[in-house]
Amino acid sequence: MPGFELWSDAERKELMDVVESGVLMRYGFDGARNGHWKAKELEEAICKHFGSKHAQLLSSGTAALTTAMAALGIGAGDEVIMPSFTFVASFEAVLSTGAVPVLVDVDETLTLNPDAVRAAITGKTKCIMPVHMCGSMADMDALKSICKEHNLLLLEDACQSIGGTYKGKALGTIGDAGTFSFDYVKTMTCGEGGVVMTNSEEVYIKSDAFTDHGHDHKGVDRGADLHPFLGYNFRISELHAAVGLAQVKRLDEFLAIQKKNQTALKDILSTIPQISFRKVPDPTGDSCTFLSWFLPTEALTKAAVAEMKEQGIMAGSFYWFDNNWHYIRKWDHLKKASTLYPLFDAQREGLLRLATQDFSASDAVMSRCVSTSISLLWTEQQVKGKGEKMAAAIKKVLACQEVLS
Repeated sequence: MPGFELWSDAERKELMDVVESGVLMRYGFDGARNGHWKAKELEEAICKHFGSKHAQLLSSGTAALTTAMAALGIGAGDEVIMPSFTFVASFEAVLSTGAVPVLVDVDETLTLNPDAVRAAITGKTKCIMPVHMCGSMADMDALKSICKEHNLLLLEDACQSIGGTYKGKALGTIGDAGTFSFDYVKTMTCGEGGVVMTNSEEVYIKSDAFTDHGHDHKGVDRGADLHPFLGYNFRISELHAAVGLAQVKRLDEFLAIQKKNQTALKDILSTIPQISFRKVPDPTGDSCTFLSWFLPTEALTKAAVAEMKEQGIMAGSFYWFDNNWHYIRKWDHLKKASTLYPLFDAQREGLLRLATQDFSASDAVMSRCVSTSISLLWTEQQVKGKGEKMAAAIKKVLACQEVLS
């Protein structure tokens, strides 16, 4: 799955350009940097590769989400509808702007259920934030229609689906803004980093300043920049951008390997009638970072997970239902509003409601789901061996169930 698996001389070369110049900061020091502007070059490469008019690099995917919300005018008391299955950074970013995360059920796309989104809209709803989890995408046509009907913003968290597409458009470029994360385990990595992509010049200009203490970046003297509004320090370094610049040039290579290996693994597991696979709204656009599969019941899924752990073949597979980082069931700190600083009343009340909210529809999906990450390093024999071992473990569990029944 991650680009770090295929680290190469391309990344080392881009890094050494920065090391040899000694200029690690993306702004200023024009003469000393020997013409190397890695962050600017990466932003241009991102726009070209993904088809976005504008791109603003940042220090993380979390910072990217926070910046995108700020640039879109999402703030105190606004409600942002998001899925119950995501990474904790998604709701952390919402809370950082003073907004209220409203979590709703997912369906077998492992992303927002459009019916659940419609049911959650109130007079305070400002934005719908699909999270394109595990390499694939939400039903963007349905969500765009809802946003248009209710005059809502559409912000894509595409941090886990770099390189995925929906009906020919790159994920992250379809809404009012979109974000990627470039942390160490993403499809392309900067080590740490993120980006806001948008086709709106206004959103881009605001993002550019917000990430650098509000600097307007209109002059040649950084110290003389004006500050039209408050901002924060979410800058990416030249070292991180250098890694990303090499990786974006290799992204098609990574995606081709992922698709080949995912297809091979899926072909093996498809021989088991009781296994089904996640619903992908546009199968041609799956970035194939994971193969997500279901068994018919929670009990069978847990038994299969236990058997694979017993056999030492669960590494690289994730049972999200019991995962601390990605599913509402384990987010006690969120449901108890456990923070180091006081929240707005609306935020605190919204979080405490999550403790009693009914997520049974999501539970019915996530309790039966296992996602297996797709390595870029697998040989054909390794994929075959892994798939056959997984299939044997699952068949063993299914056979035991037949005997018991």
